[in-house]
This record gives sequence, structure tokens and C-alpha cells, in this order.
Amino acid sequence: MSLISQTPIVLAGPLRAPAQMLAEQSYGGHKSVHDAESAAKLGLRGAPIEGPTHFSQFEPLAAALWGERWFSHGCISAHFQNMVIEGEQVQAQLSIAGPGATHGQIDARKADGTPVLTGTASIGPDHGETALSGRLAAAKASPPAQLFIIDVLKVGQRGLKDETLTVTLDTHLGDLYPFTPRQKLASITEHLAFHQDGARTPWGGPIFPFEMMSVLTGSFSKSAGFIARQPSVGLFIDLEVRMLGTPVLVGKTYRLTREIVAMGASKRTESYWTLSTLLDGERPVCEVLLHQGVFKASYPHYPVQAA
Repeated sequence: MSLISQTPIVLAGPLRAPAQMLAEQSYGGHKSVHDAESAAKLGLRGAPIEGPTHFSQFEPLAAALWGERWFSHGCISAHFQNMVIEGEQVQAQLSIAGPGATHGQIDARKADGTPVLTGTASIGPDHGETALSGRLAAAKASPPAQLFIIDVLKVGQRGLKDETLTVTLDTHLGDLYPFTPRQKLASITEHLAFHQDGARTPWGGPIFPFEMMSVLTGSFSKSAGFIARQPSVGLFIDLEVRMLGTPVLVGKTYRLTREIVAMGASKRTESYWTLSTLLDGERPVCEVLLHQGVFKASYPHYPVQAA
């Protein structure tokens, strides 16, 4: 019997300096953690760049391994570790066990080696165990005993109604994302042809990058009723974006559903997990699993004895 050994494949991208585009973000009548003054009040060393921004640095690496199938069946699943301030450089890396592997490990680090995120990248339909599978299972198994900011939310809660979403390159995405997709593409770290205006792709026209999926599903999330007690300031902890057979096309109309699937708490935050699904008619196209936290210190009525 002969054993066939596989040589691991490791791809690393160049150092990139992602742009801060959420300095003017607001919700609940106040600025977000991406505002320098708000970040300083929470003891942060600066206003962080939104975590999903780093997803774009993995797209050329995944496309090099898996080709066009990456854009229609790819999945990025990541846990954010340390924030990045505008001007800092980040390098992405993707490694797989060998030729033919459909599942790999990802990580992003700053120029000085500080970890930014860790996770998995894969192509489906069978993605196996992703970086967030276990984290979500653990959250479901051990719900927090008491909550004071997100106690107005509950597991199983769905959006107030099914939403309809049509986003062109010039659609302004509102207070949560104060820019247009065209402005985002102008500052994105990786300028892939499939994302550009007028692109001809295997699916028709141009497609949105992975980092825009949380933007599209989150832009008008106020209508879903998933609102924590205010004033409070939040952040992203974990994010998984999964394509289900086709990319999300610019200018196409989709239905959007949302559901809270778990709650959590740590020393500094209360948090909840939301599963958002984009559908083309009745066919799911993309799932976005977002674990977002709310800083306890940002809520002025948080009980001192519970903090």
C-alpha cells in the first residue's frame, strides 16, 4: 500500500492599509465606536476599522485556489481578535492541506505580527466545520443568566417583516454605512474585475465583494427591530459569510430575512448572534452570521454590581 502525501499550500497577500469609512456612522442618535471620540471614551487606542473590511484581502487568495467557484460557493468564517486603526497595514494568509482541499485556515496580522483575525475559508456546498460552528454551539449551550442592555431582544426573534433590498453602485446605504458601494469600491484593498462597474461575469453583471455582505444585510437593519437599549456602543466579534450557489449581483432585488439565534456575554460586553439570509425569490443566495457585542461601559444605566 502506498501513501500519498500532500504538501500544504500557503498563500499570503501583500501588506495593505485598509481605509476607515465609518467615522460618520451613527445609530440610536449617537456616533459609533468608529468615531475617535467615542472610541476614546471606551478606553480604546483609536477608532477601529470595521472588521469585515479585511475579508477582501482573502478573496484573491481564495480565487487563486478555487477559481470562479469561490465567488458562488465560498465561505469566510472569522473571529476578530484585535482592532486595526487607519494607517496600519494588514497581511492576509490562507493555507490548505494540499491540492484539491476545499477547506482551509485563514489569518490576518498587522505588519508587527499582531493578530487581527483567525478563521476558515472553504467552498461548498459542504463546508464542514467552520471557525464559527463551535463558537455558535457554545453560545447556544450556555446562554447568559442575566442581561441589562440586550434584554429587550430574545433568541428566536425575527425581523418585524420580510425586507426587500435592491442596491446599485450609487445607492446611499444610510446612517449605519454612510457611503455608496461605488465609494466603497474606490477605497477597497483589492480591485477585482468581477466587482467593477460594467463587469461581465458568469452570473451576468458585477457582483458584490464578500466584505459588503454584512453591509448589505446591516444597512437598514433598524427596520428589523433588533435594537439594544440606548445609548450604547457596539462592535463586531465574529462574522461568517456563506454563498449558496451564486454571488450577490449589483442592482438585483433580493428578499432579506433575519433571526436572532443566540445570546452571549463577556467581561466587557453583552452580545447576540443574528443569521441574515438573502433570497432570490424563494431560493437562498447568501447567509450572513454576525455575532455583535455591546460595550457594557457604553450604557450609562448598567448596574455597577453587574459590570
